[in-house]
Amino acid sequence: MTDKYKDPTQCICTTLRQATRNVTQLYDDALRPSGLRTTQLNTLNAIGEEGEATVTKLTELLLIDQTTLTRNLAVLERDGLIKQVQKPDGRLKSVRLTKKGEQALQAALPLWAEIQEKVTKAISSSTWASMSAELERLARLSVA
Repeated sequence: MTDKYKDPTQCICTTLRQATRNVTQLYDDALRPSGLRTTQLNTLNAIGEEGEATVTKLTELLLIDQTTLTRNLAVLERDGLIKQVQKPDGRLKSVRLTKKGEQALQAALPLWAEIQEKVTKAISSSTWASMSAELERLARLSVA
């Protein structure tokens, strides 16, 4: 093992977690007027894009575990932003946006676009293009 891998301050996981916490706070602050947090916006957007989505589909789209997603969906349902869709067989659990959810999403998107532009400018578009591709690859990395 080389010396650079002996220093925990050089840990990829730690650095990524620190960066994501900070960036998440920036986005949450920007979204505050909409009443949504970044995680809620991402979930509502995924549901909106699908029209109607099962929990399984959302876990795949959002790369989130089912327990966390179920907890997040309960908050969105409690707040009237989504509703469950009953299926004839009763086994598949699907959700869709309510009118209130659609309105919340539409209110949040311009705020998201503004902070997205600020953050992209801070790191440059070309850097983001490269980082985005690598982070997407890391997000889909499987430990086998």
